[in-house]
Amino acid sequence: MTRTLSLLLATVAALGLDASAFAQAPSGQGGGEDTRAPRVQGESFQAPAAPSAGTSIAEKEPPNTEYKPLLPNQTRAPEPAQKTEVETAVAVKGLDSPWAMEFLPDGRMIVTEKAGKIRLVAKDGTVGQPVAGVPKVDAKGQGGLLDVALSPSFAADRTIYFSFSEPRDKGNGTTVAKAKLVESDGKARLEDVKVIFRQMPTYDGDKHFGSRLVFAPDGKLFVTVGERSDKQTRGQAQDLTSGLGKVFRIDTDGNAPKDNPFTGGEKAKPEIWSYGHRNVQAAALDGQGRLWTVEHGPRGGDELNRPRPGLNYGWPVVTYGIEYSGEKIGDGQTQAGGTVQPVYYWDPVIGPSGMAFYDKDAFPAWKNQFLIGGLVSTGLVVLKLDGDKVVTEERIPLEHRVRDVKVGPDGAVYAVTEDDGQIVKLTPKKSS
Repeated sequence: MTRTLSLLLATVAALGLDASAFAQAPSGQGGGEDTRAPRVQGESFQAPAAPSAGTSIAEKEPPNTEYKPLLPNQTRAPEPAQKTEVETAVAVKGLDSPWAMEFLPDGRMIVTEKAGKIRLVAKDGTVGQPVAGVPKVDAKGQGGLLDVALSPSFAADRTIYFSFSEPRDKGNGTTVAKAKLVESDGKARLEDVKVIFRQMPTYDGDKHFGSRLVFAPDGKLFVTVGERSDKQTRGQAQDLTSGLGKVFRIDTDGNAPKDNPFTGGEKAKPEIWSYGHRNVQAAALDGQGRLWTVEHGPRGGDELNRPRPGLNYGWPVVTYGIEYSGEKIGDGQTQAGGTVQPVYYWDPVIGPSGMAFYDKDAFPAWKNQFLIGGLVSTGLVVLKLDGDKVVTEERIPLEHRVRDVKVGPDGAVYAVTEDDGQIVKLTPKKSS
């Protein structure tokens, strides 16, 4: 038994989980006759009991593949019986390819722009001048200034954390830095900028940098990245000595916590939390403080996952997607021993970027649901879960590429639209 599989099974046992759920035999290999229901083209699967579920499905387009889901309601879940009606208003305009936003304690926003600028936005939507002191970024392709997160003690330390594609000798890579946000005389700047983490190895490419930053309740920082897209790098998502295609967990200085799954020597990178990921650009905590992610699939196969310590999420060995050419990826496996099935997947893709857990009262129907930005679906995707299973999926069209999603202190939902440089505010539609 390999060290990786041993660690995997040990982790599963430590979590009190059923190992068989994470080590399904591929269809037709040693498991007898395949009795799973065939994929239903364009129809919903039998969902867990949910009074809120309707009879139609959110996805109206045909799938790109003929792959069969392993689990009930693992894709094409029903829409809610009662659709949510929203009103939209432009809260902020005039941004240049915005990538991420956060609310400051005083109600203002801090926004990153892909080309390498950070801006503070007043509560009335006025966009401030660029914050000084931002490091140089490599903004080619999918690169640039990426996510931003506030220190858990921001009110006291004024520290922000941000990720960016860092220009390096012979290439680039996703890097995380922290800095103090200082404001004086109507101007803002970053001081004491310090790089705390670099995704390695460096690679000369312009795709799949990730990246989202999420602080857990214990103050540790989750960092999501990509596997740099190219066939020559994607296999490193399975390599524990590589930082490509991983979710990392670090402390506020960039160190690996001692309770990470791969600490204790040998060659595995101790910062790794989970592996086998393609390109994670959406991440958020649920109401229990657990991390959830949505990653870009290839042609089909965008995935909702709940990354757990030491587990393998399959890419590129296992996927529900195919190459853009239509060819299979690898052996065309959608399940394999030692890998975790996605909780949910999309075929065709939604192009996930940005994610929030709704815990306010303005939208009662969205309480405790996930809101996911869609670059390809050009709107929001709203998922309701029963336990860890999706029971409904709802689409909120915005007709723009949504790069980030946040829940405001007022309970409204704010969507960052990259193609027109706006932040759109969503509120419940008023009855006439």
